[in-house]
Amino acid sequence: MLVASSARQQGHEVIAVAIKEEADPELEEQVNRCHWVSLGELTKLVRVFQNEGITEAVMAGRVRHARIYSSIRPDWKLLKLLASLPRKNTDSLLGAVAGFLEDEDIHLIDSTRFLEPFLAKEGCLTSRSPSADEWGDIEYGKEVARALVSYDIGQTVAICERACVAVEAMEGTNDVITRAGGLSNGRPLTIVKMAKPNQDMRFDVPVIGLTTFLKMHEAKATALAVEAGKTLFVDMEEALQSAHQADIAVLGY
Repeated sequence: MLVASSARQQGHEVIAVAIKEEADPELEEQVNRCHWVSLGELTKLVRVFQNEGITEAVMAGRVRHARIYSSIRPDWKLLKLLASLPRKNTDSLLGAVAGFLEDEDIHLIDSTRFLEPFLAKEGCLTSRSPSADEWGDIEYGKEVARALVSYDIGQTVAICERACVAVEAMEGTNDVITRAGGLSNGRPLTIVKMAKPNQDMRFDVPVIGLTTFLKMHEAKATALAVEAGKTLFVDMEEALQSAHQADIAVLGY
């Protein structure tokens, strides 16, 4: 909804194609017209674009990775596309969909095109800077995260006293923070989030927001480091207020 609202404020007509299994019904109030499709209905997606005369599209929001393996019912076009992939990780799947849309004369543009003010800035974003111990965990976490994202597995790692407690796979950032909290025996955690090498800004851009800090507080995580310029920071004002109240240090590196 953030993309839709921002695009309309900039004078664009916004037509949404929303995924029934993921999108908020309130999206309809933020756009000029809204069409609903089920996850896997690639043929219907293209038909809507063509009927609306759409030649540029933005991929916004998320489809939880686990849904791709539990809920998706691919139509024949998507089934054919999936069968052609040597790997079915995020980059391969979404990149193939983007390539398919290009073949149909539908150009997928950067997902941050209307959201530049919401990209995390470089430097300390909270009144409290990371402590010496947190800085050490951040530096180690960046090493671990760099290896993780190179395989397109996940984007988030949880570190405690220079030990990696948990890495993200399909469950998503919030769940990996909760899992790490259950493994750390009450010791403080540092969370590090990183974009992939040569991150394709058209899709799967790292995202943090208010829920991130609520989960961190529950898990006794005291510091968060994210990649500046490549991480979307939604609910920024409210989220930073929550971080301040929980004494969480937030760093854009």
